[in-house]
Amino acid sequence: MSEVQRGRLLAAAVEVVAESGYSGMSMARVTSRAGVSRGTFYELFEDREDCFLAAFDDAVARIAAVAGPAYEGERSWREQVRAGLTSVLQFIGDEPGLGSLLVVDALGAGPHVLERRAQGLARLTSIVDQGRLEVKGGRELLADPGRSVLTAEGVVGAVFSVLFARLLERDMRPLVGLLNELMAIIVLPYLGPAAARKELQRPAPEARRGLPRPGGFPLDDLDIRITYRTLRVLAVVAERPGASNRELADLAGISDQGQVSKLLARLRKLGLIENSGAGQAKGMPNSWALTARGAEVQQGIDSQAGRARR
Repeated sequence: MSEVQRGRLLAAAVEVVAESGYSGMSMARVTSRAGVSRGTFYELFEDREDCFLAAFDDAVARIAAVAGPAYEGERSWREQVRAGLTSVLQFIGDEPGLGSLLVVDALGAGPHVLERRAQGLARLTSIVDQGRLEVKGGRELLADPGRSVLTAEGVVGAVFSVLFARLLERDMRPLVGLLNELMAIIVLPYLGPAAARKELQRPAPEARRGLPRPGGFPLDDLDIRITYRTLRVLAVVAERPGASNRELADLAGISDQGQVSKLLARLRKLGLIENSGAGQAKGMPNSWALTARGAEVQQGIDSQAGRARR
């Protein structure tokens, strides 16, 4: 049950931050949105910064779960970076609240969040810095720990600056449309102007509906739009079998009853959940539970999320 309540609080925190920023993320607003008591909040988190940090880590894990396999599926540094960046842009485009939390709102959070953000930027800088291997003499530069990585830091900073501006302005154009321009920025210092021009001329991927899926993703063979709320509803059904539409909406942090009803109908059509018992009688509340297939899918999602967090 604590995992369900934690999930509700994290979903509520993302929504509150999307509306009011970190400065407007009070414990009272988060607990009210989540329908969770103050006491439960402090059982799970030390304070609002700790809650924000948990939401930050959860968002990073979800991005890693899609960007990591995309990056590792390519052989050259250039194509690895392009594949990983494509997944990140698609994810943020589908989940702008999570993207804004990571790129914009984290800057106004407390020192622990800023430290975690710096660690993430350092990992990205290390990936970009592998571009030195594409340059004559670059391998020797990488082998020398005393050499500066300012070029890679500057590249990562430039990419984040573009994303920051777009998310801050709540620009509704698909972020994946920035892929070629951002790739040109990344390859220019390592591969030169000709390579940058080629990146600008490459066909850009179309914006996709739903979260981009890594190879072997548990929902990969299902025709469904994958969003943070889809995953939350599946997790809540697993935690609370027999819950009604309203209970599931409350536990998943979804205020729109029509939205949760449509999502449940799609999950049922796909054979992931079933309406058992009381819901079959007219006027009685639904009673949802995972099917055997749904339990298999949920187990796969939990396993993949665990690997991403490690």
